[in-house]
Amino acid sequence: MDRRIELRHLRYFLALAEELHFGRASGRLHIAQPALSQQIRQLETIVGVELFRRTSRSVRLTEAGAAFQPRARSLLDTLAADLDEAGRVGRGEAGRLDVAFITSATTIVGEYLGEFSRRRPEVQVKLHDGFTTDVLAALERGTADVGIVRDAERRDDIDLSLLASERFVAVVPADHPAAGGERVAARALAADPLILFPRSAGPEAFETNTRPLRNAGIDVQVAQECSNWHTIVTFVAAGLGVSIAPYSVTTLLPPGARRLELDEPPTVSQILMATRRGDDRPLVRAFIAASASPPSRRPD
Repeated sequence: MDRRIELRHLRYFLALAEELHFGRASGRLHIAQPALSQQIRQLETIVGVELFRRTSRSVRLTEAGAAFQPRARSLLDTLAADLDEAGRVGRGEAGRLDVAFITSATTIVGEYLGEFSRRRPEVQVKLHDGFTTDVLAALERGTADVGIVRDAERRDDIDLSLLASERFVAVVPADHPAAGGERVAARALAADPLILFPRSAGPEAFETNTRPLRNAGIDVQVAQECSNWHTIVTFVAAGLGVSIAPYSVTTLLPPGARRLELDEPPTVSQILMATRRGDDRPLVRAFIAASASPPSRRPD
């Protein structure tokens, strides 16, 4: 299409093509009839052919004009749709949101995503799971828009806000000497191999997770490192060792594993929302707003 064609040419052409009367078309467009006639002649000059046959009594489309009419309508409709989509993206009503999260927060992530999708059904959400360090790195690289982490260290370029807190508990094999009770002292686990995620997954999370053992004077040595809590509790059930875990990951333990409360003063794990500092994009703000009232927290 010639670059000299402007949107008004298309609008004027369509009005005349539908009315087939200069007086009615100019009234519909709220412009003077001579101005409409001038714009139509300008469009025909750009296209290089006549689009209308004019007589003193009638106006009708030429073959070229009839062929151009649906294309002009399609162009305007497409532009209107594109402008509408751009506006919805700008307002946070559409677009794509990349959410990176730790697997131990899957339940809470599911709640927030459900609420967010209810509020923003046209937004495409892409999920990425990993360690806390992976999530924070994705935020800093810009490959994630929002992160859900656990016991994360503070960073200058990341904002952290508390989503939930939960206590740590012990997970032991069903044949462990302490498995018959409901509680256990951390020092009673000193001789057992420890199964946990590696320190590199999140230094602050590792320190928080092992604090009950360290407070009991135990030199923490991880015997088996695993990448997710499902594997950790499965290995505990197989009798390979014990673990200290956030309560939420022990609600559905495999057969052969037991959850025990710790005798020590409770150590609390914090699930946090992470965003890039200063990121005030509408989609990010909309997700933060949805996280303030997940389904389980709203009144019936």
